[in-house]
Amino acid sequence: MSELTLAQAIDNIYASIKADNEDLDIHIAALKVAMAREGAREAVFETGKLAQPNRQGRKLMQAYFKKKGVSVSFA
Repeated sequence: MSELTLAQAIDNIYASIKADNEDLDIHIAALKVAMAREGAREAVFETGKLAQPNRQGRKLMQAYFKKKGVSVSFA
C-alpha cells in the first residue's frame, strides 16, 4: 500500500463522512501519519464539503478529531 499525501488523506475523510462515517477512524489515523510525514500541524477542511457545514457540525468534527490527536481548521 502506497503512502497517502495529506490531500489524499483529507479526500478520504470527505468520502468517509459522505458514507455515514464509514471507516472514519482508519482515515483519521492515515491523516495523522500523512500530517506527521509532511510536517503539517493541522488539517484544513473546506466547510462546503462537510455533511454538516454549520457551526455545530464544525465544532463536533473538531472535538472528535481532537480526541484522535488531530488539530482541525476550516477554510
